[in-house]
Amino acid sequence: MKILAIETSCDETSSAVISEGKVLSNVISSQLFHKKWGGVVPELASRAHLKHISSIIKNALRDAHLDLSEIDAIAVTQSPGLIGSLVVGTSFAKGLAIKFNLPIIPVNHIEGHIYSGCIFNKTEFPFISLVVSGGHTSLFLVKSFNEYMLIGSTRDDAAGEAFDKIGKMLGLDYPAGPKIDELAKKGDPDKYIFPRSMIDSGDFDFSFSGLKTSVRNFLNYKFNNKIDKNELLNICAGVQEAIVDVLVSKTICSALNFNVNTIAIAGGVSANSRLRHRIAIEAQKNNMFLTIPEFEFCMDNAGMIGFISEKRILEKGKDNFLNFDFVVSSKPYRSKYR
Repeated sequence: MKILAIETSCDETSSAVISEGKVLSNVISSQLFHKKWGGVVPELASRAHLKHISSIIKNALRDAHLDLSEIDAIAVTQSPGLIGSLVVGTSFAKGLAIKFNLPIIPVNHIEGHIYSGCIFNKTEFPFISLVVSGGHTSLFLVKSFNEYMLIGSTRDDAAGEAFDKIGKMLGLDYPAGPKIDELAKKGDPDKYIFPRSMIDSGDFDFSFSGLKTSVRNFLNYKFNNKIDKNELLNICAGVQEAIVDVLVSKTICSALNFNVNTIAIAGGVSANSRLRHRIAIEAQKNNMFLTIPEFEFCMDNAGMIGFISEKRILEKGKDNFLNFDFVVSSKPYRSKYR
């Protein structure tokens, strides 16, 4: 079985081909022009998807050495995401499915991230999955490819959003997360201590809006928004450490609470070097197996969408995916077992 996957939930246009659990190709086009506005502009994002989606799909098929006539099914991100961007991807997928008489598999974007670490790593169930990005910070208890439960999520800002907004305060370009990661390596994380909101709350929810406010007040009081290079390094290190402390603590605690010895992290922020380092240390201390996706599969990509769609087909059969009436949605995930 060969599946063509399409992902257009935000500002990456991606297409991939998957067969028997292997990613034969995974083409990603990032919309770097949003840097000019300091964040993703939805209307411009959807127009860019419309402009590039055809060539991206052609490149994915070329890299997989296949033709559309050899594809057995089409998978596409249905939710969550920017509505205009999702419409571009789902409409294109429906058109291809109708023309070539193929089943179409709508996939939840978050589900793709949850299982992205399983693409190249044999992961035993159950496991705890931390999905952490610019729009999402959530913990899931995952029991199989078809069964998972949301056990914690952010009550306000996501971790990636906190990185970007604090980076803007520091005068860094969007997206600021990778830049903070780079600068923090040269700074002292203990010089400036920022709040670790809800780290001892007794549940697995997150909150990062307080950190953002704390940093803003700190910059106004301490530096009057005039920061020299050395202090910028220390501030970045302190901010990053505060975010990573909460993410690692909640993930490890949830695994211990549910008596699970396997953990996974996914999403754009899972590419953060400090998060990867700290969670690897804590997993080893607690004799836990850790799964982290390759960098290519941390960002939004169609490879993870195609991977989980293949699991859905194997579970339900292709004949159960012939309905084209599904609509896009901004709802991120179900809060109970599937």
